[in-house]
Amino acid sequence: MEELRSASYEAALQELADIKAFAKTDDIQPWDVSYWSERMRESQFDLNDEALRPYFPLPRVLEGLFGLAERLFGITIAAADGQAPVWHKDVRYFAVSDAVTKAAIAYFYLDPYSRPAEKRGGAWMDECIVRAKQGDTVRLPVAYLVCNQSPPIANPDNQDNKPSLMTFLEVETLFHEFGHGLQHMLTQVNYAGAAGINNVEWDAVELPSQFMENWCYERDTLFGMAKHYQTGEPLPEAEYQKLLAARHFMTGSAILRQVNFGWLDMVLHSQYQPGGEETVWQVRDRLAATTTILKPLPEDASLCSFGHIFAGGYAAGYYSYFWAEVLSADAFAAFEAVGLDQSEQISATGHRFRETVLALGGSRHPMDVFKAFRGREPSTEALLRHRGLIAA
Repeated sequence: MEELRSASYEAALQELADIKAFAKTDDIQPWDVSYWSERMRESQFDLNDEALRPYFPLPRVLEGLFGLAERLFGITIAAADGQAPVWHKDVRYFAVSDAVTKAAIAYFYLDPYSRPAEKRGGAWMDECIVRAKQGDTVRLPVAYLVCNQSPPIANPDNQDNKPSLMTFLEVETLFHEFGHGLQHMLTQVNYAGAAGINNVEWDAVELPSQFMENWCYERDTLFGMAKHYQTGEPLPEAEYQKLLAARHFMTGSAILRQVNFGWLDMVLHSQYQPGGEETVWQVRDRLAATTTILKPLPEDASLCSFGHIFAGGYAAGYYSYFWAEVLSADAFAAFEAVGLDQSEQISATGHRFRETVLALGGSRHPMDVFKAFRGREPSTEALLRHRGLIAA
């Protein structure tokens, strides 16, 4: 936490100075920051999510995602529609096989489109069937991958049909959930209680999902799938550079905010004593002195709505959001180290990732699993480099 705080604090100070300069005022209040930072982002990058949609049709994004999985992990993914019952006509079914042995490894459902009347929002991976050994037979895992993007548009009058066109955020979300699915589907543990995501400790379970998001920014992966659905033209280079630059926008402030939340959650659970020397508000203000740039307002009561500290599974574990990102960034750095354009080395590193992070599930402690892949304990260096806070 201190490594992240110290690396991001000066950057966050500079970001506030940039906002003041952009807004042409020194009188920036906490309620002004979101507004002016968004206006500054629009001015600096001119990124339009809707304008990028035509370059990310779902069929091509799936081709890119499945091709990446084959390149990294030695698996093939093929449509298996009709081999299993589905709950809606838009739901797809896929088979996952080993690229060498051709043996089936797993299956998954993909339910990609929004249906507001009958389907909750968001995106998630869930278990349909967990891998387990039954007698001499291994029961293969099946996953649910669920998203909520725009459905395709059929125009019977002029045949100008549109596939589902995705925002870049929706592409990242699909890669994220597929990462969870990979850990569920590629497990080699034959005991359901420790197979896949089961028994994986809370602060490590996001490693595969956040790891997969990194590939959305990798040049070969992105340009392999980012092609205009009508013309086939690739995403303009200028737009790609905007995506890379926007990834670093206000990153110091974003990290510092998460550090503040994670530390506050941890201190309240481990040190605060009701009726003791400090009130919860004094604890908040003490931590804010080194983890915020603008002091909390006296009337700020956001702790009362900070549900993660008392509900939803993150109590005393909010830090895990960024700990998992440390793990995922460091894991991706292993691929960067061998050269992202070196196919043989990438394949070998991907095989090691598959045999450790994706295969071992909850059968071993997450730190042991990470060290088996990386050869050492995790470092914050890769995360800070990816966020633009230290030199590449």
